[in-house]
Amino acid sequence: MSATQNIVAKLWKLCDVLRDDGVTYSEYVTELTYLLFLKMMEETGQEHRLPPEYRWADLANREGLEQLTHYKQLLTSLGNPLEKDQHGEPKPPKDPLVLAIFTDAQTRLRKPANLKSLTTSIDGLDWFDAREEGLGDLYEGLLQKNAEDKKSGAGQYFTPRPLIDCIVRLAKPQLGERIQDPAAGTGGFVVAAHRKIFEENNEFFGLDDGVATRQIRDCYTLAELVPDTHRLCLMNLMLHGIEGDAKSLDTMTGEGASLPKADLVLSNPPFGTKKGGGRPQREDFSTTAGTSNKQLAFVEHIIRALKRGGRAAVVVPDNVLFEDGTGKALRRMLMDWCDLHTILRLPTGIFYAQGVKTNIIFFTRRADGEQKGGTEATWVYDMRAGAPSYGKTRPLRAEDFAAFEAAFGDDPRGQAERQDEGEEGRFRRFTREDIAARGDSLDISWLRDGEEEAEDGLIDPDDITAAILGHLREATREIEALVEELEGGEEDEAPVAVAAE
Repeated sequence: MSATQNIVAKLWKLCDVLRDDGVTYSEYVTELTYLLFLKMMEETGQEHRLPPEYRWADLANREGLEQLTHYKQLLTSLGNPLEKDQHGEPKPPKDPLVLAIFTDAQTRLRKPANLKSLTTSIDGLDWFDAREEGLGDLYEGLLQKNAEDKKSGAGQYFTPRPLIDCIVRLAKPQLGERIQDPAAGTGGFVVAAHRKIFEENNEFFGLDDGVATRQIRDCYTLAELVPDTHRLCLMNLMLHGIEGDAKSLDTMTGEGASLPKADLVLSNPPFGTKKGGGRPQREDFSTTAGTSNKQLAFVEHIIRALKRGGRAAVVVPDNVLFEDGTGKALRRMLMDWCDLHTILRLPTGIFYAQGVKTNIIFFTRRADGEQKGGTEATWVYDMRAGAPSYGKTRPLRAEDFAAFEAAFGDDPRGQAERQDEGEEGRFRRFTREDIAARGDSLDISWLRDGEEEAEDGLIDPDDITAAILGHLREATREIEALVEELEGGEEDEAPVAVAAE
């Protein structure tokens, strides 16, 4: 076990200490983010970004109720941009990152002994080895632990790291490209893209003046709606040396329309319907303006967010590929405005919700800006049929994507020479005419043997309960969509894509 894995295991086990305080795993990660931020400022020599009275040693050396009281004051103060001193005078402006991480911060800790246990344990960890291996990897390890805890999932599906790495390898992000994730979560796609760019460019040594600074400050655009998740995202970016533009905003409002155009979009947008059945508040939307279906609306955002010639890789559930009405109109827009060159049908169970079937769609916005005939043919790779039962006993691994990556080829725009493997193989080509003959449905499968039996192989109780929960959530989502349609929420006529750029 590496030093990082050892520390992650110890930190995760500390959550057991907090059970009496009623703290869940998800809340624990947020609580730990506050404490780790202070400790990591000390470990990385960045404590000058914090007021002296709120630095790690000042907190860790206190005892009992005084420590807990000071901690609560610290959380309130660091997130307050208008804090005043005892004479009523404004205190010096705070570091923007510190303000963003501690905005509306509150602790769930009630017992002073639990806070002391956390600060003592964090101080006792092997920080020298952790620094050597990378503090960002340590934090990602905690995020992954939280993602794997099905009880704390709360409907959020974190993208597995092997899948993110596969997408980034195929999308080939380049130095200087503007990369966007409009539903960033904890920032996994951008962190992986930055790591690849960093490693392929000699860790930024020898670049022209300003190039490295521009890369870490100006090339990444992230948006996340959920405040606590946005907080984790900021922390994750900071620990990976990224100072990119990570905003807490709703992409489905005018704020999303104002995000800068991107050369590359990588994203796993949220599934389901918008709370209260609300529609996107986007004046530039046409095709999905009347639906509360978030995944459809996010795809329209991504199409419009791409520069001419820009490319995207996006996780979408099956219904995006076959839904009628707005769904069909969106697919036509996608295939007209872009070259939808590849679809990867993912195995079930890799998002900790067996009932949600997902895909990756890879597409390129037309370089000439035309909005007709962008797709001549789409290649479909079926990784779902006959796939093993993924879960605790059979986790997803990088090598699971090796055959798909070989079939995809070296061109991130899907123009490498490819081989149609026929009805017995996993990779097949379908012309735009073939797809039109299917009613513009992209839910294309031909290797059905084994697809429905994947869950039969689950043996871990957590995996089995997660599968049941996943099916229930998906059934709920389908019922909500049906109710909305019956109530006239969806347009009777398929909307037409309209340029609004």
